[in-house]
Amino acid sequence: MRVSDFDYELPPERIAQRPAERRDASRLLVCPRHGGPLRHLRFHQIGGVLRAGDLLVLNDTRVVPARLFGEKESGGRVAVLFSRPIADGVWEAMVRGRTRVGTRLILAAGRLSATVVAIEDGPFRRLRLDQPERLDAVLAEAGQVPLPPYIERAEGHTAEDLERYQTVFAERPGAVAVPTAGLHFTPDLLERLRGAGVETAYLTLHVGPGTFRPVEVEDVIDHRMATERFSVDPTVATRIAAAQAEGRRIIACGTTVTRVLETLWRRHGAVLAGDGETDLFLYPGASFGVIDGLITNFHLPRSTLIMLVAAFAGRERVLTAYAEAIREGYRFYSYGDAMVVV
Repeated sequence: MRVSDFDYELPPERIAQRPAERRDASRLLVCPRHGGPLRHLRFHQIGGVLRAGDLLVLNDTRVVPARLFGEKESGGRVAVLFSRPIADGVWEAMVRGRTRVGTRLILAAGRLSATVVAIEDGPFRRLRLDQPERLDAVLAEAGQVPLPPYIERAEGHTAEDLERYQTVFAERPGAVAVPTAGLHFTPDLLERLRGAGVETAYLTLHVGPGTFRPVEVEDVIDHRMATERFSVDPTVATRIAAAQAEGRRIIACGTTVTRVLETLWRRHGAVLAGDGETDLFLYPGASFGVIDGLITNFHLPRSTLIMLVAAFAGRERVLTAYAEAIREGYRFYSYGDAMVVV
């Protein structure tokens, strides 16, 4: 299976640069998983797709303003996206700007400094912070929301991005990218779904910068996913087990939720509570032991995200749906419209 099997042509004007005026006013393409006509709705009509007894599982991670700008001590600008702590005072980060082991970085106008101690794949580096205890405060003061590269901003994030590049149920800080399928929900919509008998539950997967990493191999099976941290509370695991035992549908809001649930299923044969890490890569041929439906945005061609959706709905089915979405003027990627596969 080749990466080019997941390619498609997207007119540049279809890439959403701003969110919809209202979160739930975005469009919703309904794609029956096992065949049948596609339907076009607005996201606030998703209650007509879900049904009483469904368990809707969402990701409550919160995006951190984890990007700092600065310069190398030797000269030259850099941008640093902090990903995850590795050891005491050592962080994994995505660094834009040429660096090597020993390069000193002066960030946020001198409020933070670090040294490159290891080179990893592509732009990833390990940095040793001179004063690691200051990182949280510096990010709060000077950090930028790490918008994806296809969202064009001349001077970094805007006030609108601070609000809208975050789900309304974001609780647990740790992500460097938003789980985009959750962006379409409003508190009122969630309340209406609960009133209609749709149960909701939350788990956490902190989306890492690996989500921006392109697939650079030719054969899909040669790609390796970056590791991301997750957490599932005991009450949530119990509710998922109950839904499965009762034959109720489990609807995953996003590829992040899907990867957590299916990781635990593969490891334990059940969704167990606890903290962990996953590098699960789902592509056509994969089986699904937990989810019965998937809410998702429209993803980049040749990406692991479109491969996951294709694993669940079928490659031809997904590419046909994407082609219709393009013809119908849907907006794509993080701030774009949504699709639900049930």
